[in-house]
Amino acid sequence: MADETISGKTFHSAVGVAEWRVLFAGAMAHWRTNSLREGARFAARISAAAEELGRDPDVDIRPRDVVVTTRRPDGTLDERDLALAQRISSIARDAGLESDPTVLQAMQIFVAQAPGVDVRPFFEAAFGYEDLYDSDAVDPNRRGIPFAFNPIARAGRGRTHIDVSVPADQAEARVRAVVAAGGRLVDDSHAPMWWTLASPDNHGVDIAAWADIDN
Repeated sequence: MADETISGKTFHSAVGVAEWRVLFAGAMAHWRTNSLREGARFAARISAAAEELGRDPDVDIRPRDVVVTTRRPDGTLDERDLALAQRISSIARDAGLESDPTVLQAMQIFVAQAPGVDVRPFFEAAFGYEDLYDSDAVDPNRRGIPFAFNPIARAGRGRTHIDVSVPADQAEARVRAVVAAGGRLVDDSHAPMWWTLASPDNHGVDIAAWADIDN
């Protein structure tokens, strides 16, 4: 039997997960390290905890950083994801590592297509991606930015835009930074779930916080 999913709100209400934020792909956390060796030691302990809990998180090790993302195909969370996040945070505290959730983000490319037209095979062939459910395409190696395809024709905006998932407590600052950099606020009617912005040449970007606050 599959584990029951939990909301981002339920995840955040639990103890021991202050370092984590819920983005498109799942729960994500970041820690600073002093060296690649220290990061690898941290990752080895994460691997042991993940195996014990039956989870396969993504662990990105860099010379001075480790980023961990819980992973289920649809980006949802369950109790074992929560338990894994709590365990990893405890391991990080034992190791004296500092977290910086302000740097966290995840992205997807949103492709609008005319009703009755399926452009997903084209993009999958070009990027070496594969189907995810009925409307998305993903990198089978979980490295590249995923695509979402929807039958939307909207005048006055490019037919491809980028969705940027950020922590809820960073979203408004990110929107202000985009506007200060010459961007235009197109639609804030869905805030604080997401804001739609455009570049001076009408390139579309959505700043999304809904995954981190959705009930």
